[in-house]
Amino acid sequence: MRVDLFDFELPEDRIALRPAEPRDSARMLVVRPGHEPLLEDSAVRNLPDFLKAGDVLVVNDTRVIPARLEGARVRGETSARIEATLHKRESPERWRAFLRPAKRVNVGERIRFGDASESMSCLLGHLDATVVEKGDGGEAVLEFALAGAALDDIIMNIGQMPLPPYIAGKRAEDSKDERDYQTLFARVSGAVAAPTAGLHYTPELVAAIETHGVKVLTVTLHVGAGTFLPVKSDDTADHNMHSEFGIVTEEVARAINEARARGGRIVATGTTSLRILESATGEDGVVKRFAGDTSIFITPGYRFRAVDILLTNFHLPRSTLFMLVSAFSGLEVMKQVYAHAIAHRYRFYSYGDACLLFRAEN
Repeated sequence: MRVDLFDFELPEDRIALRPAEPRDSARMLVVRPGHEPLLEDSAVRNLPDFLKAGDVLVVNDTRVIPARLEGARVRGETSARIEATLHKRESPERWRAFLRPAKRVNVGERIRFGDASESMSCLLGHLDATVVEKGDGGEAVLEFALAGAALDDIIMNIGQMPLPPYIAGKRAEDSKDERDYQTLFARVSGAVAAPTAGLHYTPELVAAIETHGVKVLTVTLHVGAGTFLPVKSDDTADHNMHSEFGIVTEEVARAINEARARGGRIVATGTTSLRILESATGEDGVVKRFAGDTSIFITPGYRFRAVDILLTNFHLPRSTLFMLVSAFSGLEVMKQVYAHAIAHRYRFYSYGDACLLFRAEN
């Protein structure tokens, strides 16, 4: 499909720079394709009213790591400042990353992140990495001088929270983001971007959902920085999706299958939960255990096999995520949804408001 079909104009002042307080006070636009009215203005705290006993709510338990590293390329007596955003782990000592500016670095060169002092121990202040591979779009593979838990520890020490560029370009990261940019369910470290629909939940909201007879289950998808990359091709068929690692356990798969057999609906919290569930589901609609990479790219025409309802934020124009929601509820419906959201001053993107999408009939 033509990428320009997914374009729209968004005023700059609709981009949320801070989350709603409390989190579940965010607005929620309810969208029911094929029903009247199509749209209903509500709030996230009212989510239980749109669910029913026997439904299953799936959330992503990935935890964001401070994946933005600042350092310097070392070349003889000269150096140049380099920023790296880690986005996918390749091995205990290797990460795939986006470098900026990438043109200043060659394969085989060393980058020193953190404290540049040669006298400091690597474990205390700095971290060396060698560029072992370079790809397109500023991507590179870095091999670090440490591996495993030791590497994780120093990244936690010297790294910075990788706020989305549409927030980071408007204000600096601060200590509030360390809390605000993690979901209530964050448990398994590995994401470099938050599964932002999960940011809306509070303990009180989860308790209300469970009291309503809805079971809450967790999956894992480590969101990569590729989620922020624009679609540069003119046709969706030419876009290359970056892969992300995800897990659906045997226990969770069984619980979802049993709920569906009893007539329950599967409600995905965010496009990340939806993507890993669809990756784990066969053509027969049965969810299976999954542990591995997925680069699933969902555009209109995709036949959904697992998810019935999707809670998600408002996404960027021409993005793969806007393409996904257009596949879920219909492109023309989503154009109406976003026009309504803009006109009624809904807040967009990671720290913004939400919409509750019911799936259009295939």
